[in-house]
Parts: sequence; C-alpha cells; structure tokens
Amino acid sequence: MSDRLSVFKTYKLYVGGKFPRSESGRVYEVTDSKDNWLANAPLSSRKDARDAVVAARKAQAGWAGRTAYLRGQILYRVAEMLEGRKEQFVREVAEAEGLSKSKAAAVVDAAIDRWVWYAGWTDKVAQIVGGGNPVAGPFFNLSSPEPTGVVTVVAPRQSSFLGLVSVIAPVIATGNTAVVIASEDSPLPALSLGEVLATSDLPGGVVNILSGRTAEIAPSLAAHQDVNAIDLAGVEDAVLAKELEAAAADNLKRVVRPQPVDWSADPGTHRLTAFLETKTVWHPTGSLGASGSAY
Repeated sequence: MSDRLSVFKTYKLYVGGKFPRSESGRVYEVTDSKDNWLANAPLSSRKDARDAVVAARKAQAGWAGRTAYLRGQILYRVAEMLEGRKEQFVREVAEAEGLSKSKAAAVVDAAIDRWVWYAGWTDKVAQIVGGGNPVAGPFFNLSSPEPTGVVTVVAPRQSSFLGLVSVIAPVIATGNTAVVIASEDSPLPALSLGEVLATSDLPGGVVNILSGRTAEIAPSLAAHQDVNAIDLAGVEDAVLAKELEAAAADNLKRVVRPQPVDWSADPGTHRLTAFLETKTVWHPTGSLGASGSAY
C-alpha cells in the first residue's frame, strides 16, 4: 500500500450562493465528542453577518415570487441531493454528536425525511392559515399568507443536522430567506449543507450559513434593521436570549423564543407558520363581466 498525504477539507461560509472565507480571516478549531481535532471552521465576523443579510434581502423577493408548487419542487431536489451524500453526513453527524454510525444514520434519515415533509407543505400551508372570511355585506373577504422576509436562524447547538433542518426548511418553504448561525460546537454538517444547497436548484442567497461564536454574531443580526424575524432555537444562554429579544424589538421583529424541543418528534406546523404575515383583501361581489373579472 502506497503512502499518501491526507487531503483535509477546507470548510467555508455559504453566503449569496458562494463560499467565502470569513472577512476577518479567522478560524476556530472544531473537535469531536472526545476532543479530537476535526477541522478549522471560519470564525464569522459582524461584517460577514451584514453581507449575509444583504444577500438574503436581494434574494427574498424572487424566492417569494416563485409559485408555492415550484418552491416545493426545489426543496424536494435538495432532499434528493442529501440522499446522495448521506454517507458524508452520517460521518459528520457521528463525529459531531458522539453517535455510533447506525444512530447517526438514523438521524440523517430523519433529517432528509423532514426536509421532504416541509417540501410537501409549500403549496398546502395556505389552506390552514388562509381562506375566505364571512362578512356582513356584499363583499368577498379573503386572507392569504405572505412571507415575513429575511429571517435570522440560530441553529440548535446540540442537534447539528436534524435540528438544523428542522429550523431552516420551514423558513424557506414559506418564501422567506434565511441567515443561519450554525451550531457553535458542531458547525460542519451545516457548512456541508451549504455545498448541497449550492448545487441544487435553490437560488443563491435564499439560505446563507455562518459559523462562529453565537454571542459575537447574533447581536448584530438581532439589531439589524433589514432582518424581519429571528428564531432563537439554539440560544442556550438565558441572558443572551433576553438581550437578543430586546434588540429585535427595535424594528418589531417576529421572535421565536428558545425552548426545549425534541427534534425527533413530530414538528407540527408551528415553525411553518411562525414567519408568515396575513394579507386580507376585500372585493365587491357581483356578476362576472365579459373579461371574467368581478365588478
């Protein structure tokens, strides 16, 4: 057997459909559950976070403008590609969470299944949060959901892949774009997810993935005036959570507070509807004219 050098993977951020290194040039060591070195991950700066918001805002209108059915097809394509790279994610999840290969495989299977589940909801969620409203008068009164906009997601710290998918997929399924802060301790599955997204049909900027210190990146995102909402799923420090919620109030961001979650359980529709606004339209009733429109 010939000797050869090991080729170590260089992990990068995923912002605007591209793979930049951190603007600061910094990295930090990522270790496994036994404190063995795995890789150097980019240590994102506040400038990286601002760049991610710019990319997310640029992509948001176009993504929201896709039909719900098309968004579902694009999300399903991501699941197909995750299935094709299952072996890589099993290894990364096993190392990140200290699981056996069989248990890590079960987690990855569940994550892919969950991505498919949310893909199926894209053209159905309007049926549970919208509809016709009874009114007293000769009017139609119709409510329909619209995306909130740019959502910052603090990914779960302990569930590096299943939890990650469980907070990203519902945000983008409903037409929002996301700036994701990966698990601080176990960012590698998230950074690898960026590689899958980049080679899928998902437009650049719809999901942007940062790695680094949550306490350093999150405050600037919570206070950013062009961020519309924030999911604090991965914030385990109660003091930091309160600070982020206070910063988010400056421009009335929607906030999903941190709470204990069993990521393996049925997710329900809570996160699917958390970042939706309701648009209500009034229209006079009447017969149809020759053009087919009501008058």
